[in-house]
Amino acid sequence: QVRLVESGGGLAQVGGSLRLSCVASGFTFSNYHMSWFRQAPGKEREKVATISSTADKTHYRDSVQGRFTISRDNTKNLVYLQMNDLKVEDTAVYYCNVPGQRPDGSHFGSWGQGTQVSVSS
Repeated sequence: QVRLVESGGGLAQVGGSLRLSCVASGFTFSNYHMSWFRQAPGKEREKVATISSTADKTHYRDSVQGRFTISRDNTKNLVYLQMNDLKVEDTAVYYCNVPGQRPDGSHFGSWGQGTQVSVSS
């Protein structure tokens, strides 16, 4: 059914950049908002960025505003997160998903494996 496969994570220095990608399948991708979430060790999962189905609207949590950009390509079922000016506190496992009202913040209730982002000083 729903499949979400994240990639692009890795190790970066403070001030560096990474671009994350997520390919989705099992649902009509172009009909849904998409979000990036992250979870740091010992912390709750938090929503980082959201993009509307047609990409006309985006929203970011305050701590990444101006540094991260979410985008999507509905012809390829892809959502991206461009991460610039990385900070140590951005270190986390990053997940893409359809945002919703489930307690875990998702719509469908299933998650991919995520991709690790590690930022060092």
